[in-house]
This record gives sequence, structure tokens and C-alpha cells, in this order.
Amino acid sequence: MSKRQLYTLEFPVRCSPIILWDFLSTPAGLQEWFADKVDEWEGVYSFSWGGNTPDKAAIVDSDEDVFIRYRWLHFEKDEYFEFRIEQSEISNQTILVINDFAEKQDIKDQSQLWKYQIKELFHRLGA
Repeated sequence: MSKRQLYTLEFPVRCSPIILWDFLSTPAGLQEWFADKVDEWEGVYSFSWGGNTPDKAAIVDSDEDVFIRYRWLHFEKDEYFEFRIEQSEISNQTILVINDFAEKQDIKDQSQLWKYQIKELFHRLGA
């Protein structure tokens, strides 16, 4: 059984959920902020950073404009990372929710990495 645990991060976003969806679900969109190079073949995405060997992830579930869940092929089958687009009931603001897995002692560092990545996403979105 894995020692890694699920954690969740939330980021308010100032953009349309439809525009945000493209940045979360397409190779071109993901390549803008998530990885240096992103390719897709039959539902398997290859993510490359710094010219290193690509990490591969499969889409395991999605609902257009709502969420997309990827599973790194080198991790446990029940682990994933997920982008979910929600609307705040009070302010109607778009919220990007990220669910990911990490070992307990790595959650803080992984959260910082996600915050850096999301800052880059916001820059690309102009948000």
C-alpha cells in the first residue's frame, strides 16, 4: 500500500472556465505552463522538462469543462493528479482545484511547485 496521500489546492482564477479548460486538457495548453513539451497519443500524454526523458500520464477520467484526471504511468494505479474547475456559489468566481498525491513529508514542497506552476498559468492566461 502506498504511503502517498491525497492533498488539495485551490486557486481563484479570473478567466472563463472554457478558456481555462483548454490550458488544462490539451497538449498545446499544457505546454504553455505545465511542461516544456507535451505530446499526446491515444489518451497518453508525454510531458518533458529540460530535454529529459518524458514522463507519461494517461487520462483516466474527465468531464469537459468540469474536470480532467491524469494518472502518471509510473505511480500506483489509484493515484492521480486532477484539475477541477468549480464556481463559487457566493461570488460566482472560477476556482481551479488541484488534487494530487505525495508522501506526507513532500506535500509542502509539492504544493510550492504547484503554486509556481499556477503562477505561470495565470501569466499565460493574463489573469
